Order: sequence, then C-alpha cells, then structure tokens
Amino acid sequence: MALPLLAPVAARAQGAVSGTVNDARSGAPLPGATIVLDGMVVGATDAIGRFAVPAVPAGSHELRITFLGYEALARQVQGQAAAQQLTTALQPGGVLTGEALVTATRANERTATTYTTVTKEELEKRNFGQDLPYLLDQTPSVVVSSDAGTGIGYTGIRVRGTDIAGINVTINGVPLNDAESHGAFFVNLPDLASSASSIQVQRGVGTSQNGGSAFGASINIGTLDFRREAYGETQNTHGSYNTWKNNVSFGTGLIGGRFTLDGRLSRLRTDGYIDRAESDLKSYYFAAGYQQKGTSLKFITFSGREKTYQAWNGVPEDSLRTNRRHNDFTYDNQTDNYQQNHYQLHFSQDLGPDWSLGAALHLTRGLGYYEEYKTEEALADYGIAPLTLGGTVIENSDLIRRKWLDNYFYGATYALNYQPAQTDGRLSATLGGGWNRYDGDHYGEVIWARYAGTSEIRQRYYFNEARKTDFNVFLKATYQVMPRLGLFGDVQLRTIDYRIKGLDDDQRDVTTRAEYTFFNPKAGLTYTLSETQNVYASFAVGQREPVRTDFTDRPATDRAKAERLHDVEAGYRFRSIRSTETSPMWRAELTYFFMDYRNQLVATGQLNDVGTALRTNIPSSYRTGIELSAGAGWLQNRLTLSTTLTVSRNQLREFREVVAIYDENYTVVGTQETELRNSTISYSPAVVSGSSVEGEPLKGLRVAVLYKTVSRQFLDNSATDTRSIKPYQVADLRVRYTLRPAWVKEIELGLLVNNLFSREYVANGYTFGGIYQPGTDRQSFNYFYPQATRNFLASVGVKF
Repeated sequence: MALPLLAPVAARAQGAVSGTVNDARSGAPLPGATIVLDGMVVGATDAIGRFAVPAVPAGSHELRITFLGYEALARQVQGQAAAQQLTTALQPGGVLTGEALVTATRANERTATTYTTVTKEELEKRNFGQDLPYLLDQTPSVVVSSDAGTGIGYTGIRVRGTDIAGINVTINGVPLNDAESHGAFFVNLPDLASSASSIQVQRGVGTSQNGGSAFGASINIGTLDFRREAYGETQNTHGSYNTWKNNVSFGTGLIGGRFTLDGRLSRLRTDGYIDRAESDLKSYYFAAGYQQKGTSLKFITFSGREKTYQAWNGVPEDSLRTNRRHNDFTYDNQTDNYQQNHYQLHFSQDLGPDWSLGAALHLTRGLGYYEEYKTEEALADYGIAPLTLGGTVIENSDLIRRKWLDNYFYGATYALNYQPAQTDGRLSATLGGGWNRYDGDHYGEVIWARYAGTSEIRQRYYFNEARKTDFNVFLKATYQVMPRLGLFGDVQLRTIDYRIKGLDDDQRDVTTRAEYTFFNPKAGLTYTLSETQNVYASFAVGQREPVRTDFTDRPATDRAKAERLHDVEAGYRFRSIRSTETSPMWRAELTYFFMDYRNQLVATGQLNDVGTALRTNIPSSYRTGIELSAGAGWLQNRLTLSTTLTVSRNQLREFREVVAIYDENYTVVGTQETELRNSTISYSPAVVSGSSVEGEPLKGLRVAVLYKTVSRQFLDNSATDTRSIKPYQVADLRVRYTLRPAWVKEIELGLLVNNLFSREYVANGYTFGGIYQPGTDRQSFNYFYPQATRNFLASVGVKF
C-alpha cells in the first residue's frame, strides 16, 4: 500500500518512484522499512514491503532504505517523467540507525493504531520559533493555547479534549512527563523542534510507551537521526511584540565511517501579547555518535533555561471586555525561573540475523523557582513570629516568596527486537520496558518581608520530598496471517511506588505512600483491501495513577482512585498511486473511536482551604467520535490541500457537582450539590477542524493558508454557557521563498502572519464557578487566556 501524501519537494516534481523491499536471504518482504530521499524521511514500507514516493524532482537524488538489523541501501535515482519501479533487497547485519531505534514505541500500518507522523521537512516548514504544540496544531483533534498569547513561553496542547497530563510524551523513548504532575512543559525545551528528526502523535491509548499511560494521546519525539554529510545552518526570526529567535546548528557528517558530532544553540525572547508576559528562553543540543557494523553508541545532551514573567492567572472576564491584555501581576520580578538538563546514552547492537537490542540510560536534572509578591500574608503561615512596634502587634505583612523545585529523574529503557531473516518474515516482535526513578524536593522561602520579625533571609517555611519509582515491561508483536491480514498484540505490566514526606505550603502534613500495579493489554488487526486501501480495528486498555495534587489537596480518608480507560479504534486508510506524471495524488483516513473511562478524575467545583480546585473520581464517562483526515496534490504537488475534522461527543454519564455559594464579598458561605447526567466533559469541544492550502506559484516560492476552527468548550462539567470558551476560527498565512546561490547551499526567506483576520478570541481559561447571593453583581469567577490579534514573524535561514 502507498504511503501518506508526502510533503511537497521545493523543486519541480517530475515522476514517481515505487517498489518493494525484501530480505536478501529469504526474499521475505520487510514492512516498516524507512525510506529516505536526499536525507529526508519520506515514509515507510507497508505490510507487504511496498513503498511509493509520488514525486521526485528533476535531477539526481539519493534514495536510502534502512531497516532495523539490516545494512542500509542507497541508490541514485533520476527525476524523470516516467514512473520508476525498483526491487531492493537488504542484507542482514547493518548499523542500527536513528530511524530504527524509535520503532520500538512507534506505530506503523501493522499496529492497528490511530497515528500521524510529522516529518522533519514538515517541522521545518512550520517552525518560526513557536513552541512545539503550535507545530502540531494542524494534526487531527488538537487544540493549542498560549498563556502569553503568542505561542512562546507557557503553551498548552489538548488531544481529543485531554490535556498534557493525559498525554504521554517521550524523547527517543525516554519519558518527558513530570513524574508527579504528569505534565510536560515545553517552555523548558525551547526550539527542540529544530533538533527533531520526526514526531509521531498517536491518538487514544496507542502502543505501549515508557512512562505514564496515554489517556488521550502520546507524542513521540525522535532526535536520533544523523546526517552523513557535514552541514551548518542558522535560522533567525523577528516579529511582533519584540519577538526574536536565533539559532545555529552544525554537524560533522560521518567521519571515517564511524563518528558523528551534531550541535545547536538557540535563543528566543518575546515581550508577549499579554502585558509584561515576556519570555527569555535559551537552549542547546549536542550529540556525539559512534557506529560500526552492527553497533551504534550515541550520547545526547540538551537543555533549556527559561525566565518567564507570570501570565498564568489569566485575564478576569470583566477585564477581558475592557483590556484583553490585562495582567494582574505588577511586581517587576514576578517570574518563573527554571532550568532542565537532559542526558541520554543510547546503545544499539545487532545480535545476529534475527535479533537486535536497543538500550538507553538517561538523567534529567531540574532546578528552579517562581517568585511572587504577596500582600497582607499571615506571618504565622510562614513560621515568622508576630512582632510588636509601638505597642501594636503586627501579625500580617507584605512579603516576597519563592517556591522551589529541585529534582532528578533517571533510569534505563530497553527494547529487544526480533525480525527473522530465515523465515517468511511474517512475525516481528519487541520486548521492551524501563525502570525510572524520580527524586524531588519541594520547598518555599521568604526572601523579603516588610515586617520580618526575627526571621532570616530565605526563611524556609515548608519542605517536602517526593520519591517515585516506575517500572514497566511490555511485549508487542505483529503477525501477518495472510498477505492481506495482519494481527497485532501488545501487553504491558507497569508498577508504581510513590511516596511524599513532609509539610506542604499550607503547613499540612502531606506524608503519603501509594502503590499501583497495572496490566494493560492491546490487540488489533489490519486488512488490506487493495493496493491503495486498508482497514484496521483495535482494543486497548490504559490505566493511570492520580497526580500529586490528588493526594496533597484531598483528605487522607478520601484517596483518589486510579483511572482506567478502554479504547476502541477502527479506521479506513486510502492512498492513491500516481499512474502518470500529471495524475493527482489523494489520501484519506477515517477513524472511529470510543474511549470508555472508569473513575476518571475531574474537577468537582469545590475548593480546599487554600483555594485549589479539588478533583474527584467519576464512576463512568466516555468520549466517542469520528476523525477525518484527507489531502490531495495536483501538478506534481505544486498545489496541495489537506484537511482534518473531528466530530465528537464527550460525556459524564452521571456527576454530582458541588459548587460554592458566595456573598457580596466573595466569601464562601456554603455549598450546593446538583446531580448532573450526560453532561459534557470540560475542555472537550464537539468539533475541531484544521485545513491548509499550499501552492507554488513560482519556482522556490511556497504560499500556504492555514485555517483552524474549535467549537465551544466548557470550563467545568456543568455545560453552562456562562462558564465556557466561545467557539473560534483563526487563519494564518505562511510564505517561504528558497534561493540556491552558488556560494551557499540554500537561503530561505519566510513570513508567518498569525491570526490573519485579527480575530479577538481566547483558547483557554478556567472558572471558580459558584452561586452568588442576591445583590451580588458578579455572576462568575471566569478567567481567560486571550490570544494575540494579527501578528507577524519574519525569518531568514541559511544552510551551508
């Protein structure tokens, strides 16, 4: 079966190249082999070893084919009007490349899983410096938002209504999500996309991953690819709100057939759309590799350092009407300061014609704090004794505090792969897993107080430590029963030991210990209807432990339960094959999903004694819907159209909502309970769509218009319009022009116009809900995150 519609090549396309990839000794087809054209990954072979590159530019090009445990094969192909058919055979025992290493946790057309893979070329087209969620905005069922309104700094992503805490994120198979909050903070990894070779987004439970279970999606980021030729690149962007991005990347290529060295330095800064919401972000990426026949060793380190003025409180609803750029914070150093250093050592070894091993050691070091100015705080809450001045006892004071995180996350992952060379190649399997440990300290300090009594600078007023051990092992296999029918199975065992010891910031003892054992089976089948179309269906179980706040903000007698998800996915895929040079290319995917939750954790509407929303387990809830993804290419892909559409229903079958009753001073004077049935889950739009039209009116000039629509999202589970985010539509314009002068390899000029029609919209928010006594003017405590009106980013990129 043919591959997904491929991203257009800058030069004028001339003809298609297709063929089959087999084992040189047995003649068996090799499904999932990676196809690389001129250093860019353009697809993979299907279940019976076929591939198709729909349009190859005029001239000579290198077509490279790699497969786990096999020698890479490179061929020169000539772009020409007539279609070309190739038959290739790979020899077992090759170098384990970066493309192959990520296959242990990635999906392919044999795994009966719903997924989208974003190639390096597509990332480069989208990357003007915005955070990684914004580069995935056009993938199905995705909704993104930005605290500062510009897509730089603190950004968020939801897939099928599930936020980042329910999305498993890995980098080269190493978990990225925070062990306690389950969040993944891309602000700590600015410009990571410039070092990514590809990103795969699996929707639903997906295949077994390292780290926490996917409750809406998983995002698998790969950076292990290497380039055989030396290179140097720089990208520079400037735009609205004093936004800057500058980076430089370099690589030695393959030295002596054995060694590689790659690096990148990046800096991003912006004043932000919201007042004072500036971000100053710095990052680096370095990788050193060694390889010989059958062996690969690669050390990678990357780091991000961020200083971001806080905008996470959002804009109150009443202020939104008068000043949508309002920021409650005015203290000049109300900032978040954090640095995260990552170290990964990857090893791959060919163990013979049938077996290969990939393993990694990793360490993540995180350290930082956020600083805030507080008024009229009770000194007793900070361990500071009252003081007497002129006969007056002072018990409250303005002060500045810092809340610190100091943590280490380390462990090992592995994948033992079986791909027989002596049989018909119908069976392939992976035994994988990992052991990970998190050691984290949480503490707070008072660095200044107007009335400090006998306290010292950096008065520590709380401290607690957390330890979490996460172990998992999985076995997955695909078996081609018949040339048209394939089976997929995947079982995972995961254990968690989580401990907290000490006092929280409200002086409560939050000492906790929780242990979990999860068994997560998955199974599916694929059936090839014809050369251009197939269908698949799967069933998967995912289970997830509660997050830190579910322990620290709830009474010890009311412990949160683990969540469980049963996920059914069924889909149809169609890919056309170009029959002539001028034939259009078509692709379409239609997916049905039903995600049935047990004990899903959702907000109750109640607040604890420090104003934090409490969550509770809902016995039964579900998400169901259809996802459509389609595309077409004409004139050898000089004109392309792509679109995605998700229509879903996201329901709590029954829910007891508890809301606070406020008086005219906004003091809680009671609560009210309401039984809700078949209510919509918060932050779950019923309709999400994304479309793009891209054309090449002149050689080297590509112009794209992107359009996004998101229907109404409710801020809580009451499905009340007064506590919701209004539907919005937003369009972007992207222009890139490529020059190839004699003195450099390439110069690219780019322009991105965000929010082309300058719509005033918000993409995220929250509410305290509540009921208000008669005479209270304010009817809700809603806060929103307005997104920037029309703004610009212009870039210049040079490749040497």
